[in-house]
Amino acid sequence: MLGYMNEESLKKTIETGTTWFWSRERQRLWNKGETSGNIQKVKEIRVDCDNDALLVLVEQVGVACHTGHLSCFFQKLYFKEEHTRFNLDTLYEVILSRKINPAESSYTSKLLREGKERILKKIGEEAVEVLLAGMKENLDEVIYEVSDLFYHTLVLLASLGVTPQDIYRELERRHRQRQKDNSIKS
Repeated sequence: MLGYMNEESLKKTIETGTTWFWSRERQRLWNKGETSGNIQKVKEIRVDCDNDALLVLVEQVGVACHTGHLSCFFQKLYFKEEHTRFNLDTLYEVILSRKINPAESSYTSKLLREGKERILKKIGEEAVEVLLAGMKENLDEVIYEVSDLFYHTLVLLASLGVTPQDIYRELERRHRQRQKDNSIKS
C-alpha cells in the first residue's frame, strides 16, 4: 500500500513496531488496522537515496487494502505478457476478489457459495487424482492435478480467512526449527 508518514508517525511506527501513518483526510495519525484489525508488523524500514521516501517491509496480518485485497496495487495498468508471473499469491488474490465481489459465472464464486463442505470434497477428490497421477509417473498429469489441488486449497484458505503468507510463515517456522534441531545434534 502507499501511505503518508510524517516525523511523528515514523517515530510511533518505530516505537510500536506497527505502521502509523498521517491521514490527510482525517488530519490525524492513524495506526494501520486500528479499526479493521488488519495490522502491519514492521520488519524493516528502508530510506531511498534522496532521503525523501521510505519503504516499510511488514508482516501483513489480514489484508492491506480497504477493498479486501492483500495489496492496494491489485489493478494492472500496463504489463508485458512475457514478463508476468502468475503464482500462488496472484491466484489467491483472484480467489479473494471473487469472495468479495462474487460473479455469477465464476466457478470460484460458486464454490465459495456452496460452502466449506463442497470445497473440502473437491480437495479430497483432487488429492486422490494427484496420487493416481503420481503412481503413473505422468508428469503432465501430475502438474495438472497438483495445480487443481493448489487452487482448491487456496479457495479453502480464502473461505477461512487464511492467507498464503500464513502458510509461508508456518513453513519458515518449521524450517528454522529443523535447522535449530540439526545444529543441536551436530
